[in-house]
Amino acid sequence: MTATITPVILPVPETVLRLPPADRARALSDLAREALALSAQRLQIVLGPLRKDDRGAPLPVAGHYWSLTHKPLFAAAVLAPAPVGLDLEALRPCTPALYRRSAAESEWALLGGGDPRITFFRCWTAKEAVLKAGGEGIRDWPRCRIHRVDDDSHLVVDYRGALWPVEQFFFSGHIASIAGSGFCVRWHLQGGR
Repeated sequence: MTATITPVILPVPETVLRLPPADRARALSDLAREALALSAQRLQIVLGPLRKDDRGAPLPVAGHYWSLTHKPLFAAAVLAPAPVGLDLEALRPCTPALYRRSAAESEWALLGGGDPRITFFRCWTAKEAVLKAGGEGIRDWPRCRIHRVDDDSHLVVDYRGALWPVEQFFFSGHIASIAGSGFCVRWHLQGGR
């Protein structure tokens, strides 16, 4: 049976946007945890304390894995019965040097042409989500490669020889990517901009 999970995306309130940087960072983290509580509610899971290992990777809570992310305008989170990673980014230009360092030519060929912002952030968020699910973080970037592109919202990333399906969701000038196996994903964008 395929598990249904609900990544929850919350818009950042105007009051948070006006906070000083340190206070804003804490408020964004709190908002991501609020999104996680909403995702857990969908699975009828009561969250306990959220803990991380000595590398900073989230430890399962109540037998479920979790992932948080936030940017200036949105915070998001997901709870799942198996390893999961979630990332989101605003679609914006990136430098040519960062574009070249983020993927091999063969990966860019798989992603095809089109809007370079979309191409870049499809790759970036997919790899970030997989690395979060794998618990290693960005230092393992070179071991993460786009393996296959199925369509405009699904691709597969090879990470250390394991294939990770990634689903992508476009909204309000942003992209969110979720990595994990055996999930039926039901995105929930609350409010929106």
